[in-house]
Amino acid sequence: MELSDLVTFSAVARLGGITRAADELNTVQSNVTQRVKALEAEIGTALFERHSRGMMLTGAGRRLLPYADRMAALSREAVLAARDDGEPKGPLSIGSMETTAAVRLPSLLAEFHRRFPAVQLSLRTSTTADLVAGVLNGKFDGAFVAGPIEHAELDATVAFREELVLVTARRWQSLSALRAGTPGSGPTALVFRIGCTYRQRLEQVFSEFGWPSATRFELGTLDGMIGCVAADMGVTLLPRAVVGRNETVNVHTLNPTQARVETLFITRRTAHQYSALQGFAACLENNGEVIAA
Repeated sequence: MELSDLVTFSAVARLGGITRAADELNTVQSNVTQRVKALEAEIGTALFERHSRGMMLTGAGRRLLPYADRMAALSREAVLAARDDGEPKGPLSIGSMETTAAVRLPSLLAEFHRRFPAVQLSLRTSTTADLVAGVLNGKFDGAFVAGPIEHAELDATVAFREELVLVTARRWQSLSALRAGTPGSGPTALVFRIGCTYRQRLEQVFSEFGWPSATRFELGTLDGMIGCVAADMGVTLLPRAVVGRNETVNVHTLNPTQARVETLFITRRTAHQYSALQGFAACLENNGEVIAA
């Protein structure tokens, strides 16, 4: 089984089609098609269902994908380990929740780039669920996620402690006014996609308020979320530090069990802790953000 075939298979699975995979891999479509067919012939079963809108994994493809991702990640890690001479350099892939990236990371990233300019750092934002999966399969070298996280293959350090607040339009001056003014199922819950820990926490808060059947409206960006709250489309749950002194919305304090959340920096326990990642961890600690668990 050729590693290049597995990398190609993984790209097609992730992007949903031959054309997009070819663009990402910087190759021609016929080469992608050939490698996928060769892998299917070797395994002896179809890995994709072809249709007019793209390609979907079969059951066999879904079972193969995590192994393909891990093998590709291990190959990348092996190259980086061999090149690691103690001087931080080369690629470093970090994942983060969008809220953390927006408020907590700019000064840290600037300091890291100043100290280690030879490292090509990339930052991708996603939900906690996707970030955890990304660290486990080697897509990310480390990631900032919402705690708690307990996994035998992960190391976690408390990086930040956040206070979550309910964010509403300006006309709602208190939680009691909101509850009185939105009878029945309550206001619309503005949420990030499934896998976001803050979404789960907001749903818990709504359940405690007696609004378990409230309408959910899914948004993809932090700016869009705050803009929709300001327009009185619904309410959301965000770290107080993210909202800051935004005068277009109101923030409402929750009880400690609803409000407290830790942001963890996670890495894969068995991964090679090469110099670029060690340098990033050192900057995180020196930035005065790492908190003893």
